[in-house]
Amino acid sequence: MEYIAVILVAAVVFGVCFLVDKGFTKLFRSQAQHMSGTAVRLSKRYGSIGLVIAVIGVAAIFAGLSSGWVLIVGGSVLLVFGIGLVVYYMSYAVFYDEDSFIFTTVGKKAKTYYYRDIKQQQLYNNQGHLLIELHMADGDTVQLQSTMNGCFDFMDHAFGAWLRQTGKTQEDCPFYDPANSCWFPSVEV
Repeated sequence: MEYIAVILVAAVVFGVCFLVDKGFTKLFRSQAQHMSGTAVRLSKRYGSIGLVIAVIGVAAIFAGLSSGWVLIVGGSVLLVFGIGLVVYYMSYAVFYDEDSFIFTTVGKKAKTYYYRDIKQQQLYNNQGHLLIELHMADGDTVQLQSTMNGCFDFMDHAFGAWLRQTGKTQEDCPFYDPANSCWFPSVEV
């Protein structure tokens, strides 16, 4: 009987997450960049692992109802952590079209940038994974991980659009070297 309850709870959690994702998309992602179909997204493993951890948390809470408070507390922590991973996965992205891109992240309002707003880039290497930090004209930064889906496609597109919007040519850009992950001028240190 407990197995059926766990399966039922898991089905409800997955169903609720599916409905939240669809509702989130319809309510908050209605601009042209969102509809273009081109985006830089985190790996789906963030969302999947978050869902699994949340389901384990719910199962631990139900198991704790009959055996003690430790499972309830531990399950609650797992549930919050799992939901946090799912929210992070759903909200951290760059949506782009020909003229501009929207950067969305947890806890901040989505912001639209034109490609000409990119002033510099800085690279960080963490155990073979690159973090590409774009410095914008207003002082903000946009961070992209090389492991994100569509990261390098976006960078190639952003460089082409940046050339168009700034009136430069590729010959004017001695820093351009996509093989070494350099699309924009480097930050002066």
